[in-house]
Amino acid sequence: MDHFQLKDSIVHCEEVPLPLIAEAVGTPVYVYSSATMRRHARVFREALEPLSDPLVAYAVKANPNAAVLATLAREGLGADVVSSGEYARARAAGIAADKIVFSGVGKTVEEMRLALEGGLCQFNLESLEEARMLAEVAHSLGKAAPAAFRINPDVEAGSHAKISTGAAHNKFGLPIDDALAAYRLARTLPGLDVRGVAVHIGSQLTSLAPLERAFAKIGELIRVLRADGHRIDTADLGGGLGVPYDPAAPLPPSPEDYGEMVRRLTDGWDVRLIFEPGRLIVGNAGVLLTRVIRVKPGVVHPFIIVDAGMNDLMRPSLYDAWHAIEAVAPRGEQWVANVVGPVCETGDTFATARSMDRVEADDLLFFRTAGAYAATMASTYNSRPLTPEVLVDGDRWAVVRERIDVEALIKADRIPYWMQP
Repeated sequence: MDHFQLKDSIVHCEEVPLPLIAEAVGTPVYVYSSATMRRHARVFREALEPLSDPLVAYAVKANPNAAVLATLAREGLGADVVSSGEYARARAAGIAADKIVFSGVGKTVEEMRLALEGGLCQFNLESLEEARMLAEVAHSLGKAAPAAFRINPDVEAGSHAKISTGAAHNKFGLPIDDALAAYRLARTLPGLDVRGVAVHIGSQLTSLAPLERAFAKIGELIRVLRADGHRIDTADLGGGLGVPYDPAAPLPPSPEDYGEMVRRLTDGWDVRLIFEPGRLIVGNAGVLLTRVIRVKPGVVHPFIIVDAGMNDLMRPSLYDAWHAIEAVAPRGEQWVANVVGPVCETGDTFATARSMDRVEADDLLFFRTAGAYAATMASTYNSRPLTPEVLVDGDRWAVVRERIDVEALIKADRIPYWMQP
């Protein structure tokens, strides 16, 4: 459920009409619903009951806006971060250090030092080489780094190849067959306190079956590790649960179904469970609001050219992703059309032969389910301004990221001294 609904023939975000935001801020613009985020966070936590003290660490990469993070911090969520920038954002938004999990395959010495000095729940280590580096950094600071090895269980997620992370050929994690040797080595490294296991097999999963296979392997690994004398206190089960994009596609598993599966699979593990939902929390909480520049006749179907481009919403170009596209003020007429942006790339196409609301030049459209992996991936390609973001809470709204215009982009460039007049 989300809070983008038709009221008096105009789509509103909660109590705010979308045209009001478009007129005040301009388009394209991302609009987020606080109520939707809060609801999704609560539904996910309720689905995990009665697990003992689970840590829900929101995947910051999904949407790192400070206002989004602050909203989720107030709901008691932690953070899963993959860079020093995400760590700093999470802390600045009020997320407690002991609720932060530092993931990612390419952590640097500087990032390790930052998190060790600032505090965290644990590092998720992806290799023995990384474990050795972390041990050296922690030992130099006189600390013991809390850590878990991220295990690659060789389970295909069944999602798009570019967001699948748990198969043997993926770059993520330690092969499960190498895990016992890795834990034995880690035990000898001063400065390292490995007391957990972690797994994350991919994003936008539409079936629980791959997760069940992965979790079953992790449960057996925990048994083997403990039999070998290793203390295992945490199990990070990652995120990846899908959200509905296309209403014609089968619905992904519900948080309730996921929670039941987790309780069944982890019964007897005797660990603190960690979860890393991202898209599930913020995906349906955001839309991209855009204006129709013109409608261009096509050989088969007309082209609706909007002022949002692939630089604003990259998912369709990058992942062949499907987003519902609707009129803000629908007239009740439907047609079949292509929806494209102004960027000089054929890949700047949002929909092809889509049955949708009939629109004209200057009408407003919005892309649903644009709260995750959308604004965070935006760029200034074609020297286009960076998309602003707006947060709505009831009848209140505020710009939570200004539009970064072309003048600011030009000022950020430097012409070398030998080319100066």
